[in-house]
Amino acid sequence: MGLPALEFSDCCLDSPQFRERLKSHEAELDKTNKFIKELIKDGKSLVAALKNLSSAKRKFADSLNEFKFRCIGDAETDDEICIAKSLQEFATVLRNLEDERMRMIENAGEVLITPLEKFRKEQIGAAKDAKKKYDKETEKYCGVLEKHLNLSSKKKESQLQEADSQVDLVRQHFYEVSLEYVFKVQEVQERKMFEFVEPLLAFLQGLFTFYHHGYELAKDFSDFKTELTISIQNTRNRFEGTRSEVESLMRKMKENPEEHRNISPFTMEGYLYVQEKRHFGTSWVKHYCTYQRESKRITMVPFDQKSGGKGGEDEAVTLKSCIRRKTDSIEKRFCFDVEAVDRPGVITMQALSEEDRKLWMEAMDGREPVRRDTAQLDNIGFSIIRKCINAVETRGINEQGLYRIVGVNSRVQKLLSILMDPKTASETETDICAEWEIKTITSALKTYLRMLPGPLMMYQFQRSFIKAAKLENQESRISEIHNLVHRLPEKNRQMLQMLMNHLANVANNHKQNLMTVANLGVVFGPTLLRPQEETVAAIMDIKFQNIVVEILIENHEKIFNTVPETLPPNSQLLLLSHKKNTDSKPPSCSERPLTLFHTAQANENQETRNSIINSSLESVISSNVNSFLHSNSTLRPSLNSSDPDLEVIKPSRPNSLPQRYIPCHHMANINTEQNWVQDSSCQRTHSL
Repeated sequence: MGLPALEFSDCCLDSPQFRERLKSHEAELDKTNKFIKELIKDGKSLVAALKNLSSAKRKFADSLNEFKFRCIGDAETDDEICIAKSLQEFATVLRNLEDERMRMIENAGEVLITPLEKFRKEQIGAAKDAKKKYDKETEKYCGVLEKHLNLSSKKKESQLQEADSQVDLVRQHFYEVSLEYVFKVQEVQERKMFEFVEPLLAFLQGLFTFYHHGYELAKDFSDFKTELTISIQNTRNRFEGTRSEVESLMRKMKENPEEHRNISPFTMEGYLYVQEKRHFGTSWVKHYCTYQRESKRITMVPFDQKSGGKGGEDEAVTLKSCIRRKTDSIEKRFCFDVEAVDRPGVITMQALSEEDRKLWMEAMDGREPVRRDTAQLDNIGFSIIRKCINAVETRGINEQGLYRIVGVNSRVQKLLSILMDPKTASETETDICAEWEIKTITSALKTYLRMLPGPLMMYQFQRSFIKAAKLENQESRISEIHNLVHRLPEKNRQMLQMLMNHLANVANNHKQNLMTVANLGVVFGPTLLRPQEETVAAIMDIKFQNIVVEILIENHEKIFNTVPETLPPNSQLLLLSHKKNTDSKPPSCSERPLTLFHTAQANENQETRNSIINSSLESVISSNVNSFLHSNSTLRPSLNSSDPDLEVIKPSRPNSLPQRYIPCHHMANINTEQNWVQDSSCQRTHSL
């Protein structure tokens, strides 16, 4: 099991669980630091003591064999697995060299000792300095906060305001220091995957170069060396990508932490001071409290960040009522009283600020904002993607860095505005003119996919695709992804098939355009499988998103042109549902697809697509017609999957996709041959 991801949103809450996760990272850094020091010492002994070469090399090999990499996340990519086992491979090579009595070592100091010392001093040393600063700011913040909260409410308003301002400044500084420390700790953990292994690889290559008797061994090692070099480069590339994403997220958290709070299973959580009666009077004990609206359960964990441990037993009560405490009734500020069903008396709690108290009061009163989202795919979208693909394949399939090199943003936006114009979109025979650069066209295609309110492969399937990519067996990965693709709605699957066919064509020309399947996975993985929540854990899963796209490209003919051996029941019901809709009654508002733009009259001939759909219908209708006729509700496979990971997204979560109805007068009268249905009272669009 790898190290848990450290979420920036937890820096603000500073919960006990967050502190425990941080400790595990610190322990790993200490372990790595000790190991590097030992490795450097062993390397110097190897260079200096030629007469003890045999024992020094075996000790060095043993050290490598004992160390195990721990990666952030719950699974490893093939590249990370290759890198993780590289130390054991190196150890085997060193033992073989000792058997051959190799005695020459040259340039070891430059290629091995110096990089490791540099990594230890610059990276691990910087992390230790950040820890000292973080511990110092923690103690300072807690001290100032306690002093502030002990101020009497009877003091002058100017004094209280000055004290509030001082606490806000200290709190903000502590929050920024916490974010920077978490960022640095995770950065070092990621860097060691390549900055630590590369010097070792260079050292071994030096041995092969200067030892004549190691020539045969070097040939045997060549294949693994090539694989490892590619894995290191892939890991470095992914690190650069994820590092910029994590750094961008950190900046967003600094600028506006409230908008990027982590989605929590609790309605409200944070630190509260709870008044407790003692023999000598009353005392205020700091607790980390959580509240769940559905069960009305309040959990209180006594915890002090300065001591770093619990101060008593956990307690959970059921909320009966919550009343704000008047200022003139108690000397403490920001207080409110909680009455519990299963505990006698009143529990008086003190929030950290007036705003914090309002949040607690609002949470316990059950008021939640409702967020509405935009629409989904439409006919214009298919026209845009089709035109972009046609332009790329006819004019720029061999351009180097295709899809990796981005166009000028103003030009991209201008092209998109032209393509999204309903008048332009309806002209299906009109291609993108030659005045537009290929990099502008490819950027327009990627931008359009990111503009959709949800990713093409859908939020509710994201976790299942990632799980499929983490399977150990390649055939199992392909089979599971094959099944998942056929669970997607028809429009999503059609556009995905169009895109994968195109990307396969791009990859076939990789000798000219330098865009291999792996490179295309890096480009399109975060776009097609972007996560619903912007978290560090989600960023660490980008590498598995890339793997999913690689599998789709390499196996596009099988995945899209064949039905899985065990077609998910809901996929069959979807086909029957569409058959019924096109043959009988007009769709209700809830059955209509979500659209991104107003749809003009469609002129494109879709007989080919209809024949594919009809053949799929004929293959499943005989086995499912009885169950369909007994169903009284609209069948929606994207929301009724039996897979526990494919749950319906709750409207309270960000980026969820509630239904939105399209006014009838915005839709054109479309022929049913083109997969559209006309209502008897007004013109409405309905897509398979």
